[in-house]
Amino acid sequence: MGHVRHFDLIIIGTGSGNAILDERFADWDVAVVEKGVGSHSSYGGTCLNVGCIPTKMFVHTADVANSPTAGERLGVGVRLDEVRWREIRDRVFGRIDTISESGKRFRRDENPNVTLYEGTARFTAARELRVETAEGPTTISADRVVIAAGGRPVIPEIPGIEDVDYHTSDSVMRLESLPESMIIMGTGFIGAEFAHIFSALGVRVTMVGRSGRVLRSEDVDISERFTELAARQWDLRLNRREIEVSGSGEGVRLRMDGPEGAETLEAGTLLVATGRRPNSDLLDTAAAGIETAEDGKVKVDSTQRTTVEGVWALGDVSSEHELKHVANHEERVVQHNLLHPDTPIESDHRFVPHAVFSEPQIASVGLTEQQAAEHGIGYVTATQDYGGIAYGWAMEDTSGFAKLLAAPSTGKLLGAHIIGPQAPTVIQPLIQAMEFGIDARTMARGQYWIHPAMPELVENALLGLPLD
Repeated sequence: MGHVRHFDLIIIGTGSGNAILDERFADWDVAVVEKGVGSHSSYGGTCLNVGCIPTKMFVHTADVANSPTAGERLGVGVRLDEVRWREIRDRVFGRIDTISESGKRFRRDENPNVTLYEGTARFTAARELRVETAEGPTTISADRVVIAAGGRPVIPEIPGIEDVDYHTSDSVMRLESLPESMIIMGTGFIGAEFAHIFSALGVRVTMVGRSGRVLRSEDVDISERFTELAARQWDLRLNRREIEVSGSGEGVRLRMDGPEGAETLEAGTLLVATGRRPNSDLLDTAAAGIETAEDGKVKVDSTQRTTVEGVWALGDVSSEHELKHVANHEERVVQHNLLHPDTPIESDHRFVPHAVFSEPQIASVGLTEQQAAEHGIGYVTATQDYGGIAYGWAMEDTSGFAKLLAAPSTGKLLGAHIIGPQAPTVIQPLIQAMEFGIDARTMARGQYWIHPAMPELVENALLGLPLD
C-alpha cells in the first residue's frame, strides 16, 4: 500500500469546511482535500463558486433590468436599451474567481500547518483516504475527519440527454453568449431563480415541470400565487413528462407528454435544474463504515458526528437543509466539538429560514399550513397583502402577501411565509421572534413599527391573527 501520511485532522471540501481552521488550529497538522471542478477553481465550495454569491449578483442585475416593467405601472417610461452579457458575466466571475483563487493560495501558502490536496478522495478505512491528485495517488489518514464535501446537480434519466449540450447551475452562468430561448427543466428554487435571471435579460424562457405547481414545497398559498405569476412571465408547462431530448440545429429539442398529449419544444439552451444530490457516493463512505440515508445524506447526530468515531459531517452532504447559513452554523458546531471533545454542543435546526430570489421574492420559516395540518398541530392563520400597507400601496403591489401561523392560545409563532418585494429582509423579525420565543401579541404591540415602512406588513399580519 505504500506510505500513509498521518494528520491530526482531515477536512474534505472547502466550502463551509474551510472556515473551521482559525488560529486555534495553528498547532494541528491538517490536510484539506478539494476535488475541484472543470477549468475554474472551486475552492470555497458551492455557495461562492456556483451558488448563492454569483446567482445573487445575477439576480440583482436582473432586478435592475426589470425596472421598465415596474415603471410602466407607475407612469414612468423606462427602456432597456441593451444587455451586455459578457460584461455582466465577466464582472461577476472576475470577482468570484479572484476570491476563490486567493482563498486557495492563502490556505496553501500562508498556513504552514496545512497541506492542501487537490483531487478526488475515497475512503479506504474509517479515517483513511486515497486521494487522486495530478501528481498521482496518495493515501492519508487522521485522528479526526470532517466531511464537508457538498453536493452536485442531479441529471434525470431521459433518453438522449447525454448526447446534447445541456447546462446545470454549475455551468449556465458562464455561457459564452445569451441564447434567444431557454428550456428550464425543473420547478424548484434553482429553476425559479434562473428563469427570473434569464427572462429579465431578454431570453424567452420555457419552464417544464412534472407536478402541477412551481415551488411546491412552499406553503400551498405561496406556491399557488407564485405559479400564477410565473405563468404570466414565462411559458410554463406543468404536469409534463419528458420523453426524449435531442439536438436541433444550434440548440435542443424536447419531446414531452402533457395533459393534452404529445408536445415538442425547441430552444437554444437546455438548463437542467431538477435537484441536487450529496457527494457521499463519490467518497465511498461505505468503505469507512459511515452510514448514509436512502437519499445519500451522511447520517449525523445532533453534534454533527457520523456513525464512526472521530468523523463529523456538515453542510449539503449531510443536512436536509441545503443552505449556506445552515452549513455555516453546523461548521461552528463541528469546530467547537473538535476543540472541546469533552463538552460537545448541538446544532439548532428548529427555525431554519430560506428564501427564493426570483420575481417575486419569497421567504419562509417554520411550518407551512399543510405541515401543521399533517402533524395535527393546532394553529390559527392570518394573511396581510402588501397592497394593504402604505408602502405596498405606494409600490402598486397587487400580488404580494405575508401569511403567519400561530398557536391559538399562546400566540407563539409556528410559521411565516412571505411572497413579494424584499421578502427575505422583511421576514427577519419573525425569525427572531420564533428563535427567542416572542409571542405575536407582544411582538405587534410591544414595539414601534416605522410608518410607512415595509415591516408594517409584519405588524398588520400579527394583529390579524385571531388569537384566543
